[in-house]
Amino acid sequence: MRRIFVRFAALGSALKVARELNTAGETTKRRPHNGVLMGGRAWTKGDIYNVLANRVYLGQAVHKGVAHPGEHAAIVDQQLWDRAHGVMAEPTRQRAATTRAQVPMLLKGLIFGPSGRAMSPSHTRRRGRLHRYYVTREAIAEGYDSCPVKSVPAADVEAAVLAQVQRLLTTPEMIARTWSATKGELDEREVLGRLADFGSLWAELFPAEQARIMRLLVERVDVQVDGLEVRLRADGLASLVAELRQPPTTAKAA
Repeated sequence: MRRIFVRFAALGSALKVARELNTAGETTKRRPHNGVLMGGRAWTKGDIYNVLANRVYLGQAVHKGVAHPGEHAAIVDQQLWDRAHGVMAEPTRQRAATTRAQVPMLLKGLIFGPSGRAMSPSHTRRRGRLHRYYVTREAIAEGYDSCPVKSVPAADVEAAVLAQVQRLLTTPEMIARTWSATKGELDEREVLGRLADFGSLWAELFPAEQARIMRLLVERVDVQVDGLEVRLRADGLASLVAELRQPPTTAKAA
């Protein structure tokens, strides 16, 4: 449940948090019904708001509308609670604008078109919504009819690169390279476990911190007519393992 507070504070959208949970295959809590334990269901934004409003997660008990210290341990601390509720207090339109402004171009300086030239970040606004793209230099300088790949949607290509990074991190070669980069401080099983935790770490980071991790790991991304090629940084692996040694945190990016 702590993750819901972290992600809402970062994204400013209960709907986006619900979509993240559903994409990850997570369901709501299993509940008893007529004596039978029923399976969980997909998250909705209403479920997210219910979690955010539940003071039980702050370690409190509520009786007749008055909160008292509970006998159970808090799942979220006061600082995180206040941060999430500060976001909730913002008007919806203002919150959406703030969230869009915080979205970085994760592959800026890392993504290259078929010609080998860097692609430039760009965006348009349609009906009040922000659409991000990476555009080839040829399309900018010579027109959109000059090259086979003109632009790629930023969100799609960033998700594809992230998926490839997660897959590459758990290949035997990458595990061996990471183990070597740690200079034997960890055994291969520990390395594998920490690389497998990459998805959990990523989900709890603010956008600016995600951009930093992307630059730490990715040397370059080449866009071809028929797909992507992702090249990782060997020297970034030891730093990644150092990140994974500590519980995920967003404090550095606040």
